[in-house]
Amino acid sequence: MQEIQKTIEAQRAYFGSGQTLPLCSRLQTLTRLKSAIKKFEPDLLEAMKKDLGKSASEAYMCEVGLTLAEISHTIRHLRRWSRPSLKWTPLANFPAISRVQHEPYGVVLIMSPWNYPVLLTLEPLVGALAAGNCCLLKPSAYSPATSDVVRRLISETFPPEYVSVVTGGREENQALLEQKFDYIFFTGGVNVGRMVMERAAQHLTPITLELGGKSPVVVDRDCSNLRLAARRLAFGKFLNVGQTCIAPDYVLCHADVHDEFLRLLCEEVTKMYGERPFDNPNYGKIINRKHFDRIRSLINPHKTVLGGEADEPSLRIAPTILDGVTPDDAVMQEEIFGPILPILTVRNLDEAYQFIASRPHPLALYLFSSKKEVQRRFMGTLQFGGGCVNDTIMHIASSSMPFGGVGGSGMGGYHGKYSFRTFTHDKTVVRKPFFLDLPLRYQPYRTWKDRIIRMFLR
Repeated sequence: MQEIQKTIEAQRAYFGSGQTLPLCSRLQTLTRLKSAIKKFEPDLLEAMKKDLGKSASEAYMCEVGLTLAEISHTIRHLRRWSRPSLKWTPLANFPAISRVQHEPYGVVLIMSPWNYPVLLTLEPLVGALAAGNCCLLKPSAYSPATSDVVRRLISETFPPEYVSVVTGGREENQALLEQKFDYIFFTGGVNVGRMVMERAAQHLTPITLELGGKSPVVVDRDCSNLRLAARRLAFGKFLNVGQTCIAPDYVLCHADVHDEFLRLLCEEVTKMYGERPFDNPNYGKIINRKHFDRIRSLINPHKTVLGGEADEPSLRIAPTILDGVTPDDAVMQEEIFGPILPILTVRNLDEAYQFIASRPHPLALYLFSSKKEVQRRFMGTLQFGGGCVNDTIMHIASSSMPFGGVGGSGMGGYHGKYSFRTFTHDKTVVRKPFFLDLPLRYQPYRTWKDRIIRMFLR
């Protein structure tokens, strides 16, 4: 507790010195971070293999590579993002110059989860540093090997009064949330997110919450390429063994194409992971025994059409597809966050639409349909964080678009410019000269003043 408080006080002093503010300093900081990630890449890949069973290809593609791309994008555009923007000055304020300045909050806390322990720790850090903040990182205790490498990476790259890492579990989380930060960025589950929000409210600290939810997939009978739809769905669902916040959680499949789509989906999953997925060295594992037992309990053997096997010593569960699922089944009562894909059959798209609309806003939505009017309806009128038409999860891979939830799936967004804006306050400044001062606003009020004011303000 005292060590955490000392670190925060040191970061406040460092931020107050102004050393994080110059643009050249922020660009150098991002360049140092990029070099450090490249230096520690072998250690990061090895740690993710140990924690999650991730292959080197998947770990680079989905974590290290995406983080490096985010830094490169930010370095290219930061000069433009940081410029104050001139705004139109209304006649009532004439003569004046109006502008908006983007300034950092100060000392920020970034709390990250275990499922993508590199990406979801370092990518928010990119935005925070680009804005000129000092940062305290709290990676998850569930991925200890990766958290330790991240700690070493940060400690060798930055002084602790600039960026520091706190490792540990619940006790450290509680101690951190008792402190006052200028901004908190949290990625994780809904229950912990609610607690973070309650603690932040005690200090009136602004926050971003990146949470989760049950992200639906709709397969329309007018989908023109069911095999490719099945392949893209299998990729998005079973990537990282389903332990992805935007993973497809369940499928609403039109009855007219149900049988064909189910056959193709089983074929594509088998092509990717093999007849014996536990023999596939590139197929990962569940993070710990607690989650292994929870996920395994959601498998109904009577509705399993593919997979369902589990290997306790290695904490691995085979890619599993359930069919004939109803809204009352256990697998539909919570976010799965594992390699189980339930399929529900719908008679028409209205039924699918109402099913989604009647439930909490999901973090993602995926629609497979070749009809423009169907695409406009589902993507334009349903509320969700983000999504894809005729693909899954790939909307997260762009630094040009914000990523975030809505309602119960989160608040706020980040990536690229949106990360920079998340970690900055837009300060408005009006600059007025002394050579002219219109008397309209001053007492005593007169009828002629009222007439002129009404000309300006209407």
